[in-house]
Amino acid sequence: MNFGFTDEQLALAATVRDVLRAHCPPAALRSERRPAWEQLAALGFFGLLAPPESDGLGLGLADVLPALEETGRACLPGPVVETAVVAPYLLPDNPKLASGALCVAVLPPGQAYAPDADLADLLLVARDGGWRLVARESVRLVPRTGPDPCRPAFEVAFDESEELGGPVERVLRRAAVATAAQLIGVARELLAVTVAYARVRTQFGAAIGSFQAVKHQLADAAVAVEFAAPLVHRAALSVDRGVPGIDRDVSAAKAAAGEAAVLAARVALQVHGAIGYTEELDLRFWLARAWSLSAAYGTTAAHRERVRTALLGGDLRRWP
Repeated sequence: MNFGFTDEQLALAATVRDVLRAHCPPAALRSERRPAWEQLAALGFFGLLAPPESDGLGLGLADVLPALEETGRACLPGPVVETAVVAPYLLPDNPKLASGALCVAVLPPGQAYAPDADLADLLLVARDGGWRLVARESVRLVPRTGPDPCRPAFEVAFDESEELGGPVERVLRRAAVATAAQLIGVARELLAVTVAYARVRTQFGAAIGSFQAVKHQLADAAVAVEFAAPLVHRAALSVDRGVPGIDRDVSAAKAAAGEAAVLAARVALQVHGAIGYTEELDLRFWLARAWSLSAAYGTTAAHRERVRTALLGGDLRRWP
């Protein structure tokens, strides 16, 4: 079976990459909360998964994986997955989504804080096995300290909400796979930046990239990314088609992508040395994003446990 992306899917990703390079440079991460959002909205990015009757394109999750990966590569701030992936599934009749006029944040089950809740026009809260829709004017937010300066977290309280249909687990699957795609993009960017640094940084009269120890670290991270990426694609296809073993596929993808991104972050920090911690180096934004997204929509440990339980329970089915 061919798991490769189509020319149209890759072209969409290339267009998103160009927009993000022009409007979401590293300097924008220091001064803007939602750089490039207007340009992505004009491109139709937030309506890719929305149904055609709401002015969207009605694409599947697998179709937009390369584009989501580019948002991770650019470390795009804001509730990207929540607005572009979760909201079209829970709010399919809202035409404001496709136009980019609506920003949505999510408070998943078992999570204390909602990232980017201060930017949201609507908040989706998982409660009692279902979803509650909360308007901005009904929400009370308390800022909390988090690892990612471009993804601030907030404690949420509200008095009024509206009950929504749709099971929680189906939404969380989509969010987990989309977040895994972003993690792949984060990891690829961390590797690219670190390899470039290793080529020009010298010690003992030679580039540190020529040292075997550094080569092995970078190779291990690269292998982890290349092994994780197909798992994310498979999980997206499973979500789109509703095949048996879907939870196992989603958890395998999120765990592998999280581990790959965290490994790439650790290698990047080790190769850069003490400079990697500094405020002045843009690397810190991608380090923080790897750490924060690896814990979003289920930690790596939690997803590994789900995979282990599925395999020990006899779920050894292969695609399709």
